[in-house]
Amino acid sequence: MPQGSCATPQNPPKVALIVDEHSNPFEVGCACEIFGQRVRPEIGHNLYDLSIVTPGRSVTMRDGLFRVQADGRLADVEHADLVIVPNRPDVDIPSRPAVLAAVRRAHERGAHLVGLCTGAFTLAEAGVLEGRRAAVHWQLADEFRARFPNVQLEPDVLFIDDGDVLTSAGSAAALDLSLHIVRRDYGTEVANHVGRRLVFAAFRDGGQRQFVEQPLPAATESPLASVLNWALERLHLKLSVEDLAREGRMSVGTLHRRFRDEIGTTPLGWLTAQRVALACRLIEQGAPTMDVVAHRSGIGSAAHLRSLFRKHLGVSPSDYRRRFAAGG
Repeated sequence: MPQGSCATPQNPPKVALIVDEHSNPFEVGCACEIFGQRVRPEIGHNLYDLSIVTPGRSVTMRDGLFRVQADGRLADVEHADLVIVPNRPDVDIPSRPAVLAAVRRAHERGAHLVGLCTGAFTLAEAGVLEGRRAAVHWQLADEFRARFPNVQLEPDVLFIDDGDVLTSAGSAAALDLSLHIVRRDYGTEVANHVGRRLVFAAFRDGGQRQFVEQPLPAATESPLASVLNWALERLHLKLSVEDLAREGRMSVGTLHRRFRDEIGTTPLGWLTAQRVALACRLIEQGAPTMDVVAHRSGIGSAAHLRSLFRKHLGVSPSDYRRRFAAGG
């Protein structure tokens, strides 16, 4: 909410959700679920006053799945405390000029702006992210940097709260950011109530890494494919780059070049990432202790496991267990 305002049941913040051509229904649904519930029996009052806004009488949603006809118009954005900007899967299609103008006016008068997933592109096109921090889905990070070099992109986090401009990464992170806004406006207890109703973790820190899996590259005639499969079957062993090169019948230098060209990382970097991924699966499957996880994944020690989880995932192994292990 803007500086100086106070979120209360008697004075719920006004939220404008702008839905434009080809918006993603998931993010729209997330915003409606968090900000659009008129009656919240778990709390006893509504939290926000949501208006859905479309530039025209109706707009077509992603892939032509259906059309949305809303009562709100762009002029209604002028009265909103919080404005959620449009997202769309095809970020090469420019945003509607009238939408960008409405976003800029809202920013100038002090409204808070939210970009869910590709909504960061809309905010950047409107010019409100210049010199500021932002999050975006990891698959779009390179394109975002190329188009908006003056934005301080943090590509591997779930969301960024930069004061009056907030952005989230992939689709599911829309819920994380929305619950963060509830927590910021009304406190942790209320956010927890909303999260429990959604059967969703009420708090994943914005700085938590996007859990990006690193799959094998597509099968090729390259000797590297057999090396990768060989290594995946032996992650619990003490493997070196020299071992991988020997299995592939190539020099260490050639191995490095093939990894760089086909996978985009180093042999050691790939090996470490696969061990972290294996450790995640072991935790999810209920491995009894972190020492067991470290041993079976080839990481070695629980201390090294904690270090790698912090570096690669942004959470501790214990935090990961609480969030993802079967049975909690």
